[in-house]
Amino acid sequence: MERRAFLQIAGTAGAGLVIGFRIPDRRGVTPFAPNAWLQIEPTGAITVTIDKSEMGEGNHTALAMLVAEELDADWTKVKVGPLPENPKGWSRRMSTGGSTSVRTSWDILRKAGASARAMLVGAAAQTWGVDPGACRTESGVVTHATHRATYGELATKAATIAVPENPPLKDPKDFRLLGKRTHRLDTPSKVNGTAQFGIDVRLPGMLTASVERSPVFGGKVKSFDATRAKTLPGVRHVVQLESTPWTGVAGAWGVGTESGVAVVADTYWQAVQGRQALQITWDEGANATLGDIPARLAVLAGQSGVQARKDGDATAALAGAAKKIEAFYEVPFLHHATMEPMNCTAFAHADSCEVWAPTQNQTRAQEVAAEAAGVPVDKVRIHTTLLGGGFGRRLESDFVAEAVSISKAVNAPVKVIWSREDDMKHGFYRPATYNALTAGLDAQSKPVAWTHHIVAPPILLKFGPLQNGIDRTLIDGAANMPYAVPNVFVDQVAADLSVPLGFWRSVGASQNAFVVESFMDELAIAAGRDPYEFRRELLQEKPRHLRTLELAATKAGWGTPLPAGHGRGIAIAEWEPTTCAAVAEVSVAPDGTVRVHRVVCAVDCGPVVNPDTIEAQMQGGVVFGLSAALYGEITIENGRVKQSNFTDYPVLRIPEMPVVEVNIVPSTDALGGIGEPSVPPTAPAVCNAIYAATGKRVRRLPIGKVT
Repeated sequence: MERRAFLQIAGTAGAGLVIGFRIPDRRGVTPFAPNAWLQIEPTGAITVTIDKSEMGEGNHTALAMLVAEELDADWTKVKVGPLPENPKGWSRRMSTGGSTSVRTSWDILRKAGASARAMLVGAAAQTWGVDPGACRTESGVVTHATHRATYGELATKAATIAVPENPPLKDPKDFRLLGKRTHRLDTPSKVNGTAQFGIDVRLPGMLTASVERSPVFGGKVKSFDATRAKTLPGVRHVVQLESTPWTGVAGAWGVGTESGVAVVADTYWQAVQGRQALQITWDEGANATLGDIPARLAVLAGQSGVQARKDGDATAALAGAAKKIEAFYEVPFLHHATMEPMNCTAFAHADSCEVWAPTQNQTRAQEVAAEAAGVPVDKVRIHTTLLGGGFGRRLESDFVAEAVSISKAVNAPVKVIWSREDDMKHGFYRPATYNALTAGLDAQSKPVAWTHHIVAPPILLKFGPLQNGIDRTLIDGAANMPYAVPNVFVDQVAADLSVPLGFWRSVGASQNAFVVESFMDELAIAAGRDPYEFRRELLQEKPRHLRTLELAATKAGWGTPLPAGHGRGIAIAEWEPTTCAAVAEVSVAPDGTVRVHRVVCAVDCGPVVNPDTIEAQMQGGVVFGLSAALYGEITIENGRVKQSNFTDYPVLRIPEMPVVEVNIVPSTDALGGIGEPSVPPTAPAVCNAIYAATGKRVRRLPIGKVT
């Protein structure tokens, strides 16, 4: 990488040193423009500006640690600044998802810190007239046998030093910060209440809007009467929103506005009261009869699918198998259920627009806001707040388009707040899937064939035609099933159901790990084998999977006695390249109620940044996965989502929380993410434990009560 393509002196702010650097995209392509900065103040305070949203996963702390490690900074003086406001001027798309924050920033942020450290050392050496090689750095200070200076004292001089072309990076054995438990930088503000989430935004003259949207997917306002609403205290405007898909993506849900009517008032409660007073007649459209999704998918299962994987000849191997096992698995639509419902504040002017949003996707938000406001993209500023949960829902930008459209209509800053019911009924749901599986065992009870027929609505269809007819998100965890079976066939049938779909935490792996790992358990039982040992034999060519599985089983005490009525289940899944295994211990009450007592997980994510964050994310993923496995289900009736709140879309409560033990596999393999990997193995580990305890197999989620 050329020096100017990586690091440049952006200037001197006051007496401080400011370093800008370019960040390549995840394919390693060098971008063309600088888009991030490391700033050192004369006081020694260090501000790192990064391009990732913080939604509770701790990535701001982890990314700052990458810089601070190579800089040899005093961690107590490091803070994270606001995200850049102009994504168009950024060198890569500003988006946070797929557990990619650290792995796509690992090299560039370390190099930024190393370059800054080299320049500070150079400044000290020039000042003292000594050899730079004789200088050392530690905790924000450059030292020599007879000299000492803080980074703040050297900042102005360092700004005149040439940027090193290829700064040496530390050997991991010399890390002082990376790999150590480190307190998060965002904790104090969340404890003292100064942290700003999207719903906290306040602007002078700001109004608040609540929107009544079509109850049916794709429905439109036929007519409405706002006479009574306009007489209520505080109500300022009533604005009709047309259904306006964003033209940047053909037919995409989630980037335009739904048809509806917005009531704009002085306060949220006044807006809600005005909304309740509206009289609206809806044109429910073609989806008014949509329902019974499982039956629709089951019918489509009779169709041939598009081939996703073919090893050997599974059909012939099944025909010659000594034993054949068949099963059908189903998973429902799921909602993200973020604790902070969707919200956005916008102020659209004649020639520019400002947006304050808890968004995972600043680039898309800027593009969508520009179209809604009718201004050039570079005239839109995105102010990114903290996110009260994301899980993929805030990759969409419908709530941004909505706020901008309303602000433009009333010529004032407007905050749109979704109620919990709005959020539940107008989400972007994880696809429901129907799965037909068949496997064969030979005379020695070894697997010789495996087929997996997947029927599901494809997420990627909203971005245009599927490449080769395949939605890669629907086959993740199925087409790359890691076990050594000589004959494998996986195919996919795309079902277009007109339901808004989105990326849900761990995406396709969340469905397919449940299906694959549960069916693998069935295969082990049919072979008369211990499920753990059966997996071990089939993972000999997958060392990363194998060592992760073994660590989880060892730490869980696999094979040791359990209390009466308890069972253990095991599962493993990959969120490339991270592998995560889980062992669950459960019991089932006489009335069928499932209680999860303990979950032991092991994770191999390669080099470790902050063990504290890894542990928290693994625990959070287990909770997320348990909520979905035990309770999560979005059902569609007459084109409407039936669920409305946590009363009928429950999540795990504190008294239900099991003990979760996290074990990190020491690893130098490829760096992986940690936000999603513990979700996929959770459901199958629990369901396999239910079988171990009761002899009853769960093939449809949510588990509910086992009868």
